[in-house]
Amino acid sequence: MKVVQINTVYKNGGSTGRIVYDLKGISETKGIESYVAFGYEYSPTNDKNTFRMESIPELKFSILQTRLFAHHAFYNKHHTVKLIKWLDTIHPDVIHLHNLHNHYINVQLLFEYIKEKNIPVVWTLHDCWSFTGWCAYFDYSNCNKWMTGCGDCPNMHCYPYTWFFDRSKKNYIEKKNTFTGVKNLVLVSPCNWLAELLSESFLSDYPVRVIRNGIDLSVFSPTAGDFREKYNLSDKKIILSVTMELEKRKGVEDIYKLAQMIDNEKEKIVMVGLTKSQIKTLPSGIIGIPKTNSPMELAKIYSAADVFINPTLEDNYPTTNLEAIACGTPVVTYKTGGSPESVFEGCGEVVDKGNIDMLYAAINSVLKKGKNTAHCKEIADMYFDKKKCFEKYIELYRELGEKNESTIKPH
Repeated sequence: MKVVQINTVYKNGGSTGRIVYDLKGISETKGIESYVAFGYEYSPTNDKNTFRMESIPELKFSILQTRLFAHHAFYNKHHTVKLIKWLDTIHPDVIHLHNLHNHYINVQLLFEYIKEKNIPVVWTLHDCWSFTGWCAYFDYSNCNKWMTGCGDCPNMHCYPYTWFFDRSKKNYIEKKNTFTGVKNLVLVSPCNWLAELLSESFLSDYPVRVIRNGIDLSVFSPTAGDFREKYNLSDKKIILSVTMELEKRKGVEDIYKLAQMIDNEKEKIVMVGLTKSQIKTLPSGIIGIPKTNSPMELAKIYSAADVFINPTLEDNYPTTNLEAIACGTPVVTYKTGGSPESVFEGCGEVVDKGNIDMLYAAINSVLKKGKNTAHCKEIADMYFDKKKCFEKYIELYRELGEKNESTIKPH
């Protein structure tokens, strides 16, 4: 069996890149001939069966097109034609789609090819972009126009971001026409929250499976390191956040408020994943740490922390929650999207979205109780192991390869 995954990034570049990389490796151990096409960033030298679609200068030009004309994901014809030619050399039994947004592919050409060739498709949705006219998330703006057709978009200046034109209504129609009508397609959601939204979207005719994101527990586990000593934190409680975005929707303003509420003599907020320019903008009392592409280094940081906070205001099923718990560190998060679905009893607390007082109280509660590293690790072994989670994808690949759409039922 031959399976091709398609995603914005591969291996590095965030959680979806790691998911694709891990799934490729696990598929190969199961005898599946596994390929990956990705947009940009990672340039493998000895990683077989990969196809990078565009260079960084080409990416920047694609971004400019979205900024100017707001027809996101309908550019990149040249790159997509090259992708299709590459697919034709492989003759995949299954195409596994991940993120199709973020400036690298022409979705119309890709789906025309899939429909023409009648190739079975697995599509893992890591956000809501696939069924909206523009945005990847709509919780923060409290917008439900995706249920009726979009238009007059409140999220034009959020990702994917455009300067001038509101094309959300037209984009909605084009995406609906493009993404519907595939004879053999199964949608995968990593959480129940998104699965429920799909039932109300224009993708509702497709079967939906819930397959949780998994992580590498040989890497993300309680790990000794010198992080506390390196940053002079040996005598302090570490309140950790991992983010690549200093945005309101990620709860950064609430983190800044927390910095004013905690006892800085005994506790310290640490934010990991930032650029040098972002670190310079942080308020006093917060330690900024640059982004690392080393999972082992990240595991040491998670393990050193006393509590991991994720005050995100819109999200799907954050992998950072899983990684923290797997390293023995409890999580405090808002009741946002699928984020609460990763927090089990004894491994953290969930509080009402945007309630800074409840967030502060939950952090204090967790710090007072202390870490139950063994219990967190036990939960991770039960629910977060990538081998167990991604085995469900292997089963789905084989099911799609053997059966037609009339026999595929949601679990």
